[in-house]
Amino acid sequence: MTYNFSKFLPLVLALFVACSGDTQTENATQTGISTPEEVKEEQASAPAIADTEFADPITDKVFQNYLHLRTALVNSDAAEASKVADAMTTSLVDERPELKAIAQRIADSDDLAEQRIAFAELTTAAEDFFVDGMKSGTFYKMHCPMAMDGAGADWFSEVNEVRNPFYGDTMLKCGSVTAEITQ
Repeated sequence: MTYNFSKFLPLVLALFVACSGDTQTENATQTGISTPEEVKEEQASAPAIADTEFADPITDKVFQNYLHLRTALVNSDAAEASKVADAMTTSLVDERPELKAIAQRIADSDDLAEQRIAFAELTTAAEDFFVDGMKSGTFYKMHCPMAMDGAGADWFSEVNEVRNPFYGDTMLKCGSVTAEITQ
């Protein structure tokens, strides 16, 4: 068996050049590699991600739109909220006309305060839709007592970490988990 080393010469040359740079070595801390203890601490402080599955693909799509809408409101992005709400109305073609009407109000508005009011209504109206449509997994119900001029309002999240859609970064962590919804 004969080998044609000319095929391997460019690879060997590339490895030599790559390895011939700076000869200093760095320890794990300098390069940003975490210790096992640091990894455990990061995992403990990271929000738990829900693994929610729905029996119906429409419910799943609406839930994903809902989460995206919530994130747009957390980020105080009225344009994105309008866009996502419009996509939600498409998902709700003939399903749940009351949800579609609320989503349409959000889609038609460019006013963040109006969108947040409608989002609170959407959350209330969608609760049974999401809970009854769950096949397995977990999601969380959150509550902000200060939203809606002190009347309070709820929202759903796929993680157990509070990110308030009613106040965005003004009061990002205002609220608490009021229910862990599991199936």
